[in-house]
Amino acid sequence: MLLALSAFFSGTETALMRINRYKLRHRAREGHRGAQLADRLLARPDRLISLILFGNNLTHFYAAFIWTLLALRVGGVMGAIAGTILLTLIVLIFAEVAPKTWAAARPEKLALVASRVYYPLQKITWPIIWAINLVAGLLVRLTGVRPDKDDEQDLTVAELRTLVAESGRRIPSRRRQMLLAVLELEALTIEDIMTPRGEIEAINLDEEWPEIIRQLRAGAHSVLPCYRGQLDNVAGMLHVRKLLQANGSNGLNRRRLEASIETPHYVFEHTSLTRLFSDFHRGAGATSLVVDEYGDIQGLVSVQDLLHEISGGMIGDSSQEAEEDEVQPDGNGGWLVDAGANIRLLNRRMSWRLPTYGPKTLNGLILDKLGTIPQQGQRLELGGFPMEVLETSENAVDLVRVMQAAAQAGSTTSATQTGL
Repeated sequence: MLLALSAFFSGTETALMRINRYKLRHRAREGHRGAQLADRLLARPDRLISLILFGNNLTHFYAAFIWTLLALRVGGVMGAIAGTILLTLIVLIFAEVAPKTWAAARPEKLALVASRVYYPLQKITWPIIWAINLVAGLLVRLTGVRPDKDDEQDLTVAELRTLVAESGRRIPSRRRQMLLAVLELEALTIEDIMTPRGEIEAINLDEEWPEIIRQLRAGAHSVLPCYRGQLDNVAGMLHVRKLLQANGSNGLNRRRLEASIETPHYVFEHTSLTRLFSDFHRGAGATSLVVDEYGDIQGLVSVQDLLHEISGGMIGDSSQEAEEDEVQPDGNGGWLVDAGANIRLLNRRMSWRLPTYGPKTLNGLILDKLGTIPQQGQRLELGGFPMEVLETSENAVDLVRVMQAAAQAGSTTSATQTGL
């Protein structure tokens, strides 16, 4: 009976100390009585440990006392010596290792049952536990630790990201990707998701009217910037669908178009995505122009861009199709990649590990690596992948072949560049 009690104390100690506190609190909020009691016990772990160790040591010493009396009667002093060794092995196996191993594998199941025993037991033995804690607490305080100030097990964003990433089958893959994307918002800036200046679709109000009408009809976006002469001379933002619904393309004229232009909203390129999300939530422009520290327009960002980032591509089909067009197999185990592709999106889609600090596009990464505009056929290595420049223009790389990372297995050179 004493060995069984010892096994209970040992196993439940491991179960209560090992149980996932967040799952426990979740079940407690759902009204599970055992979880509620366990959460209360773990609020003061010093008292709980004192109770468990008091019970465990009491059973150990009492069992040793009885065993020694029996061993002395049966075999005298030699019997007591042999009995001590035998009892040590029995306690170690049946009252320590086995129950603790089982409890470590099933902590929640045992902890919720044990809490129903320990909670009333802690009330009954309160004077003894109080005295033990008083003396032990004085000793512990000498080391600068306050046992009554249990630190909350707060998780940092990085730790929470690891927790979600390692959740395995408990969270479906798509939901896990969305959660990870949300947790990465603080580390990302508008610059990471914006449409670059060179790709902005906008209306030049100085153009001929038929050209403006053609652009309105053919445009794929519901909101377009309007400017005069050059993009930095912005007149405002035009809600195309709202304009066409109110006037129709036949009843529309230049005066009505310009009257519908709204004041533009500007955001700084290094603003975090969490701040951008807050701005959108407060009713700021759903489509904003991105400026640098000098006030020059660098790009455009919209709610769709933010939702596309959070959803991991589920929202914003046109963007996803564009991403797919940027990477095509070359038929030899490699890929033909548009050098204007965003590095983070390439890493996400292809499971690559290209550097994400510094340049945002593959073209920028190559130029940063080489320090010059490369020639066609020039080779280099980035993120463990051998690459070959296939097409270039006067000031940029247009197309790159990315080869299998395994191709570098026999190479001792970290970066290979021909023609340099």
